[in-house]
Amino acid sequence: MRQPYLLILFDLDGTLVETAPEIADAVNDTLRRFDLPEVTQQQVNDWIGHGTRELLIQALAFSGAVDVAAVRASDTLPMIAAEFDLNYQRRCGTRSRLYPQVRETLTALRERGVKLAVVTNKEGRYTATVLAAHQLTPLLDRVVSGDTLPTKKPDPAGIESCIKAFGVPPHRVLFVGDSSIDVATARNAGIDVWALPYGYNRGQPIEASAPDRVIADCSALLNK
Repeated sequence: MRQPYLLILFDLDGTLVETAPEIADAVNDTLRRFDLPEVTQQQVNDWIGHGTRELLIQALAFSGAVDVAAVRASDTLPMIAAEFDLNYQRRCGTRSRLYPQVRETLTALRERGVKLAVVTNKEGRYTATVLAAHQLTPLLDRVVSGDTLPTKKPDPAGIESCIKAFGVPPHRVLFVGDSSIDVATARNAGIDVWALPYGYNRGQPIEASAPDRVIADCSALLNK
């Protein structure tokens, strides 16, 4: 029988917390401020995965009907990003929600002595706000955000830093995510990966990314 996992790492957006509605609110708050057309919820869902700044760039390119490279090179991007920062910090926790069984599962795993961490591409200031809004911070032993290290997912550095911090062998480590980025990150780190089907994977079925398992919700982690 397989030995139990000693360290379980989680993605955040689309895995532990449904954040897309309030991200869309903050994006559209920002677009309206600069007299640009709003984007749809589905577009925002499909842009989630590479960090909030990249999502904002995609939205600006779409609304302004310009090339993504032009947005990145624009002198106005820092000003628009600062406006988005204000809007998203204000929106965090207003329309996001925990997915089913998240709190119960994290609590039970922690009681079993399993180390728990989040590895996300979301920038640290937003990660902290979202985790605090849903009272998840006390349940986690470590948080690696998109700007914690020089690289972010699918680079395995975030996972590797957790493995080193807790001194756990890779075969006793599991990553739980909702996207092809998460699956690729776990593969790059040489650890097992389970995936949830309800998150943000650019409209593609998570099964196509070939995780080790697809689970209905986090409670499956208690029955392995």
